[in-house]
Amino acid sequence: MSEPYLAISVVMMPRDANPNATAAGGAYPAYSTVFGGVILSYIDLAGAVAARREVQRRGGDTAAVIVTVAVNRVEFKRPVLVGDVVKFYAWPVRFGRTSLTMRVDVVAERGGEVIPVTEAEVVYVGIDASTPGHRPTPLGLPATP
Repeated sequence: MSEPYLAISVVMMPRDANPNATAAGGAYPAYSTVFGGVILSYIDLAGAVAARREVQRRGGDTAAVIVTVAVNRVEFKRPVLVGDVVKFYAWPVRFGRTSLTMRVDVVAERGGEVIPVTEAEVVYVGIDASTPGHRPTPLGLPATP
């Protein structure tokens, strides 16, 4: 198995926050938490960056266009807050003939703490953009069970 690869690192900004701040209180007021869709988009980006890297690193078809075909699982463990430095680590968990499944773990650096906040599994497929229907194309990697 490959080592986790730091695909991206992002500071969460106020534009990333959930809307409709409330005065309900609690440990995480609504205005300070980051919208889950923002985290999902970065998970997809991090997985794609790491997938492209794995194909190149393993001598696969570097001309293949890699697109997201499925998000198999996402688990939000803890909230991400505005101001957190969020790091997205990814590594392959399965290689197919035309696809590659990536695990993405997300941690938030908050003060001196590193907090696991989200984990996901995303499937990418190589396509030939020049074919009708953008048919899947072999990635040229050895398959894993």
